[in-house]
Amino acid sequence: MTRLHHHQVARTRLLSAIVLAALAVAGAAAQQQRPRIPPTGTIKKVRDNLYVIPGAGGNTTVFVTDGGVVLVDTKLPNNGEAIMNQVRTVTDKPVSTIINTHSHPDHIGSNEYFPASVEVIAQENTRKWMAANPRVASNAAAMPDRTFADRMTLGSGDDRIELYYFGAGHTSGDAFIVFPAHRVMAAGDLFAWKMSPLIDPLAGGSVLALPGTLEKAEKGIPNVDTVIEGHGDVNTWDGFRDYVRFNRALVDAATAGAGKKTAEEIAAELRPKFPVFTKEELLTDMEYGGTPLSRAVINVNIAFQELGKR
Repeated sequence: MTRLHHHQVARTRLLSAIVLAALAVAGAAAQQQRPRIPPTGTIKKVRDNLYVIPGAGGNTTVFVTDGGVVLVDTKLPNNGEAIMNQVRTVTDKPVSTIINTHSHPDHIGSNEYFPASVEVIAQENTRKWMAANPRVASNAAAMPDRTFADRMTLGSGDDRIELYYFGAGHTSGDAFIVFPAHRVMAAGDLFAWKMSPLIDPLAGGSVLALPGTLEKAEKGIPNVDTVIEGHGDVNTWDGFRDYVRFNRALVDAATAGAGKKTAEEIAAELRPKFPVFTKEELLTDMEYGGTPLSRAVINVNIAFQELGKR
């Protein structure tokens, strides 16, 4: 093993250990407050023929088109029937397409419930991480049939969907899904619960890359006023813009304060300007991951590690 390879392996192990420890602590806190993950919830209209189904992992966006139903993300495993029970309250059309925002099991978990004739689409790095998961890779119905690098357009007219990729963040395959006729974007876990995203280095995630990715999305995606978070609420474009600035401020503060301040001190200094993203209480229906403030502390610590291992 070369010194560089050894260095890269050590870095990955260290960052993975940080993330796993953070998940364990945050998960324990959430467990004390809420003993189970909320089940698949009731479908809610976002706009016109565009809906969201909360619970059981990530939000599932439902887009009813002339050619069938498009789903963005399919929650944790064993929720396919529950998703369809909600879809059936608004349309009898079959599911034609699934788009996965990224590779985590709370967003791709019920892909396999749907027939193999349903086309699955994801960013090319997401397909790579899904292929690396034996449970997912062994089921052809769960795997993406088509991938894209930076951009993809599906459909036309009012049914048009634009898929965008701007770089690493939560993972290295996070996609933004935009419904132009409705001025709505599904953001996946690059924007969830109005707090710092958990970073998955084993799937190419990076705290240092995150602000640049979000800024490219803010500048490169036109005419959106409503944002469906990966978990949690339906937000506004202004809310997304504030979140972009918060993540930039966090990384800038971590870079300036590395070796001089603690992660807790840096997170505390961010609170006056970004109170929404640094609250100390667990959020409503927070399934796992701690408080917004604890997430900010975690990401400052991960930034320290990434800065130290460049």
